[in-house]
Amino acid sequence: MTAAAAPELSIVIPTYNERGNLHELISRLRSALHGVAWEAILVDDDSPDGTSRAARELAREEPRVRCMRRIGRRGLSSACVEGMLSCSSPFIAVMDADLQHDPALLRRMLEVMRAGETDIVVGSRYVEGGGVGDWDSTRVRISQVATRLSALVMKAPVRDPMSGYFMLRQDVIEDCAPRLSSLGFKILLDIVSSVPPGTRVRELPFVFGQRHAGDSKLSSNVMWEYLLLLADKMFGKYVPVRFVAFAVIGSVGVLVHFLVLSIAFNPFGVGFTAAQTVATVAAMVFNYSVNNVLTYSGFTLKGAAWFKGLLSFMVVCSIGAVANVGAATYLFGRATSWPLAALAGVVLGAVWNYAVSARYTWRAK
Repeated sequence: MTAAAAPELSIVIPTYNERGNLHELISRLRSALHGVAWEAILVDDDSPDGTSRAARELAREEPRVRCMRRIGRRGLSSACVEGMLSCSSPFIAVMDADLQHDPALLRRMLEVMRAGETDIVVGSRYVEGGGVGDWDSTRVRISQVATRLSALVMKAPVRDPMSGYFMLRQDVIEDCAPRLSSLGFKILLDIVSSVPPGTRVRELPFVFGQRHAGDSKLSSNVMWEYLLLLADKMFGKYVPVRFVAFAVIGSVGVLVHFLVLSIAFNPFGVGFTAAQTVATVAAMVFNYSVNNVLTYSGFTLKGAAWFKGLLSFMVVCSIGAVANVGAATYLFGRATSWPLAALAGVVLGAVWNYAVSARYTWRAK
């Protein structure tokens, strides 16, 4: 047998329910990269539509395709990171599977990378010749605001840091990987916020295309995940950003508690103990539900798992409440001022609830 040529270019393609796009995508890659030693790594988050199975079937026909199926974890950025770190090619590209990123641009990107005058090449919608296609005005405004906010954390100037279409040298991702947040969808922003100052970036124009098949993965909490990423890049090395989100939601939960308590105790005349119990349960359900959607968006529990997770969360928070009261009582008995003792109890309870629920309720890191 003759050994195949080692790939010069690896193309990492995160997928979730993209079965209908795979054959067309690989066909366009063949045309765009004729004469180039390339491979495509499809990183699939256990798609229910059988994307990973279709990818393996495709790989039997096209040996330059391989599939990484992830079980129990989800997220575009983390999928891209795992895919990139599995590559040994000198150049690595990242693109979507839905063909909104034109594969024809890959050859030009590769030519620029081969010249050795840049570290990252970005397919940009916001340089001359680029465009956002058929986006409506609301989506355009949201993208523009998000792009401006990105300047708060970027280490290299990029006009389109929200792009998901780019190419970089393998050593660039190896160097910055330990500093990546891997949160949400904006992997390029994560990278250009983690590279050393002086990293060279060049942008090439492209027009954002229409999805070939399947449904858009944009959801209502994309902006929230983007804000989590920004927060993590700004102060994540001091405080886990998920803990900050957890604490903020918990603070709102306190308001929910008092709202339910006041309604049950006054207008309806429920006894204080019963009203306090109802309010406590309502606050726990609120905190769990919102954290499940926002703080742990990549680990969201659904169906029967939602109820199992709620029970787990309530057990964890009940123990946290005992720890809260115990610590505060102990400190107050040792001549600590009551506000400081109470605050210490609250912090201890919050840290316990966050750490243990992350591990046992959502199975997150």
